[in-house]
Amino acid sequence: MFNKILIANRGEIALRIVRTCKEMGIKTVAVYSTADRESLHVRFADEAVCIGAPASADSYLSIPRIMAAVEITNADAIHPGYGFLAENADFAEVCTEYGIKFIGPTPNHIRKMGDKITAKETMIAAGVPVIPGSEGLLKDVKSGLKIAEDIGYPVILKATAGGGGKGMRIVREPDEFEDNWNMARNEARASFGNDGIYIEKFIEEPRHIEIQIAGDQHGTVIHLSERDCSIQRRHQKLVEESPSPFMTKALRKAMGEAAIKAGAAINYEGVGTVEFLVDKYRKFYFMEMNTRIQVEHTVTEEVIDHDLIKEQIKIAAGEKISGKNYIPLLHAIECRINAEDPNNNFRPSPGKISSFHSPKGHGVRVDTHVYAGYTIPPYYDSMIAKLICRAQTREECIKKMQRALDEFIVEGIKTTIPFHKKLMRNEDFRAGNFHTGFINTFDYVDEK
Repeated sequence: MFNKILIANRGEIALRIVRTCKEMGIKTVAVYSTADRESLHVRFADEAVCIGAPASADSYLSIPRIMAAVEITNADAIHPGYGFLAENADFAEVCTEYGIKFIGPTPNHIRKMGDKITAKETMIAAGVPVIPGSEGLLKDVKSGLKIAEDIGYPVILKATAGGGGKGMRIVREPDEFEDNWNMARNEARASFGNDGIYIEKFIEEPRHIEIQIAGDQHGTVIHLSERDCSIQRRHQKLVEESPSPFMTKALRKAMGEAAIKAGAAINYEGVGTVEFLVDKYRKFYFMEMNTRIQVEHTVTEEVIDHDLIKEQIKIAAGEKISGKNYIPLLHAIECRINAEDPNNNFRPSPGKISSFHSPKGHGVRVDTHVYAGYTIPPYYDSMIAKLICRAQTREECIKKMQRALDEFIVEGIKTTIPFHKKLMRNEDFRAGNFHTGFINTFDYVDEK
């Protein structure tokens, strides 16, 4: 087992990793930018190293600075968390070259699944259902129009190096194709330095359901059931839950088997997520694989009583996993609490928190790095907390979430708490009738 783990991240996920490491008797090193000096992950780690200025490029994305922190603290492993360098194959490769264990998949795994075209080809070879579309990158508008005609409109253009909704455009008519092609390429080039675009059939009103998997260094791959991530805005998730209210036993079995095939096809090592779109007929299609821990891993932890960060660390240390698949024992819902103003098109709301009270009680969990007096910097993702509720049934879980949201007090900034309060009262959401475009169908503003 590792003696000391450096956490190459910030915020709530860094603090989350610190806590598990302490329980495992592993020393921790926090790295931080000058903007994060007062963050709780810095306070609770055994050691902390400032690695630069607030801009991510000068701190959390700087491989030389992070590796320098490893050297001066004598850490023997790095946990990348999510975001930043978590799916950077070059970073994983540098760690290997320096004899530092990267707690995650191999550089080859990251490269194979990070490029959407390569990932799709790998899934086709493994027998995992994929969405109809181009076999590779589109060469030009003419070839894109031909494929769109063959598979039928609407179609969606996607950046091969994409993520977070960047470089994506829905095309419903042939005469819209060229403009959307240009916009998708320009956005992809600006966001990822790669303007490669591919095309897929656009699935109308799908569910976004993902399967959590884990694979060890001994060839075993398991699944830890599903999460429904369909409540999202511009492809950014806002609410996740497990089990999915859309799930059946047969569908869970089929999707679980497909996710295991996906992991086994590349001899996957670590914790990862295979993401699917599911149409109204419960036909599912591979969308992408995330080769890291995800924000919403807490939902799975609550319904199967399993620490996924601990699992990551044990796998990285060479330990074997159980070999059994998991099914949800309870129901859990996570609401992402973002420093955003829902009444103003979710505009970011950085600033000083004047008052902060997190809800408590049986089955209520809050993962956060903030507190009263903390100033939220404007440089990073706007998520400041995750509120997770667990109960015996979905109905009970929603009621518990409503109570917890009423108790959650964050003053001095705007947050998404009012949005979540209104969502929990929505009849369609409560009935489980929603899809990835759902939040555009009801009025969530002006909640008092």
